[in-house]
Amino acid sequence: MGKGKVGGALADLHPVDLLAQILSGLVDRSGLDTALVDDVIVGVVSQVGEQSGTVGRQAALAAGFPEHVPGVTVERKCGSSQQAVDFAVQGVVAGAYDVVIAAGLESMSRIPMGVNRLDQDPHGTLVRARYPDLTNQGVAAELVAGRWGLTRGQLDRYAARSHERADAARRGGWFDGEIVPVTTPAGVVDRDESIRPGTSAETLAGLRTAFDSDSARAERPDVDWKVTAGNASQITDGAAAVLIMNEDVAQSLGLTPIARIVASAVVADDPVLMLTGPIPATRKVLDRAGMSVADLDTYEVNEAFASVPLAWRDEFGADDDKLNPVGGAIALGHPLGASGVRIMTTLIHHLRRTGGRYGLQTMCEAGGMANATIVEAL
Repeated sequence: MGKGKVGGALADLHPVDLLAQILSGLVDRSGLDTALVDDVIVGVVSQVGEQSGTVGRQAALAAGFPEHVPGVTVERKCGSSQQAVDFAVQGVVAGAYDVVIAAGLESMSRIPMGVNRLDQDPHGTLVRARYPDLTNQGVAAELVAGRWGLTRGQLDRYAARSHERADAARRGGWFDGEIVPVTTPAGVVDRDESIRPGTSAETLAGLRTAFDSDSARAERPDVDWKVTAGNASQITDGAAAVLIMNEDVAQSLGLTPIARIVASAVVADDPVLMLTGPIPATRKVLDRAGMSVADLDTYEVNEAFASVPLAWRDEFGADDDKLNPVGGAIALGHPLGASGVRIMTTLIHHLRRTGGRYGLQTMCEAGGMANATIVEAL
């Protein structure tokens, strides 16, 4: 995978060229014969402009894959590439695929968030009639913080901890095996740009709240505004990819799997609170796996906003040390369509590094949806 802050080192690279280099890196590390790839499934949120050309197909061609390898793009908001993994696994289980690449991409520098809406209402009159309180994700994050009684101090302390953990992981070289060096017009990028060492809750406390416009305050007089740019995920550019295949095929190719998917689930929840989906998604995937939170060695709950993992933690009574142990999107960034595979890559590498066996990944998504996946490190 590769990531950079918005306007940063990856900003001058066409999204297709970014993903192509990630695909090339995956092939180089696995030794895969690309002629065997049945499909390239890519999660992308903003499918417009440079990200509109079925980027998996374009990136596969750019990476030198044979012309017969197809690609397809899927979109489930922030969970797009986690859904790509689910579709890939389901295809293998069903016998439709033997070898498939699941990937994610978002160049938020070049294709800004929301640009594909053309300033149009994505909900329609009937949805708004049913849910007159529909709001944006920032206000939803405030509502979640209020529902779970989270203070501004708790949000800022959690955000500072994300940077602290990510900085420790980077200094320890823990991300090195996950990152594919990316060549840009300005040079090679081989490390995350968004981690801010020395970030403290005290410095974050000085930031102004981000979503309390005059109209928002008038519409939501019940909200005690707490969400800032510092305790929310960072806008970033990035791409990530994983190789998924049938176990017998992997064995015949001499490849050793490093993880397996135990169970997955996708659910939807209250579209007004919007960001609470990881809670019922976690319950559903744990039930499918016949497991409990106590059986998990690590849980990655996407840090779209600090209130999301904190509410999830409090709901399950989860171990704070196991929650996003190397930081999350607050420090590492959230390149929308790429985040699902990015998080899965980090989760698997962390389990293998620490000797853990089972890990959970879950993502909140616009519209109140969420994906959840349990993986086993092998």
